Amino acid sequence: MTGAPRIALVGGTGAVGRTFLELIAQRGFETSSIRLIASARSAGQVLPVPGGAEAVVEDLATCDFAGVDLAFFSAGTPISAEHAPRAAAAGALVVDNTNAFRMDPDSPLVVPQVNGHLLAERPKSGIVANPNCSTIPLARLLKPIQERYGLRRVTVSTYQAASGGGQSGIDELRADTAARLADPAAPAPGNSRFGPGLAFNVVPAIDRFLEHGGTLEEQKMRQESRRILGLDGLDLTATCVRVPVVNGHSEAVVIDTERAADAAEVAALLAGQEEVRVWTEGFPTPRTVTDQPDLVHVGRVRTDPENANRLLLWLVADNLRIGAALNALQIAEKAVSHGIVGGAL
Repeated sequence: MTGAPRIALVGGTGAVGRTFLELIAQRGFETSSIRLIASARSAGQVLPVPGGAEAVVEDLATCDFAGVDLAFFSAGTPISAEHAPRAAAAGALVVDNTNAFRMDPDSPLVVPQVNGHLLAERPKSGIVANPNCSTIPLARLLKPIQERYGLRRVTVSTYQAASGGGQSGIDELRADTAARLADPAAPAPGNSRFGPGLAFNVVPAIDRFLEHGGTLEEQKMRQESRRILGLDGLDLTATCVRVPVVNGHSEAVVIDTERAADAAEVAALLAGQEEVRVWTEGFPTPRTVTDQPDLVHVGRVRTDPENANRLLLWLVADNLRIGAALNALQIAEKAVSHGIVGGAL
């Protein structure tokens, strides 16, 4: 018998970290203790944590992970690459929300609704990778379609919110919008994380460009979808675009199937999936799904009138929750249920 796990949250002062703490309270996830860990500039802050307690933010550079059962990392790929193995070596099961370990064969890449069975055993590395914020909702819809109709090709265009760039991305969008409302000719923000600036704009460039002309974000969606679905040869092409939305990623998806699909049957199939809402009237948008932020919202389900093997749909999901913190917490819930995470008695 073990007690509730002792948790460390690296990046606990950021947008995803704060969302994670909200979800712990909302979902009633039992913990023995919660430690908040961040950079030296945040160390020393005293912040509330679920259960009515407070935690003093610790400096990641000097913190000791001894006694931690679950460590959540959401502070950037370089930080995870350096410190997540240290936490795992100290005995913690690490759930990492960066690109650092997503292709590591010793670290499973998990969407619990799709391949949660991988959490039946503790990973060799001690690390579970949390997928990309756009990959997670897409994989949750592709899995049942794959099982029913087979997949030949997937083509997706994403419309990703500023919150995908963290709290600083949200702050920049708001400041840039205010500046351009006051002066439409105002220059783009200096050192913008969104290139030419995001206010009243769309930017078809997320993460760095690769030699072949695509971006790392687009490559992540292909590689991660293949790994999560167990389809090494899946033909998936993505174009990832940042849009002036505070929170909530959207995707337009074209799916070429092995067998002819019926739109009504597909809608019913998706509606039967865990935590998925299919809109039969109207369509979801980032502004219309805020009252159900823990669901993948699907609309405009249809087939190509000239090709019954081509399915089209629109999805919207809260990227801070479904695309990051919620998926990470659901990984933890399943890990605890499988008994691969201990806790203090």
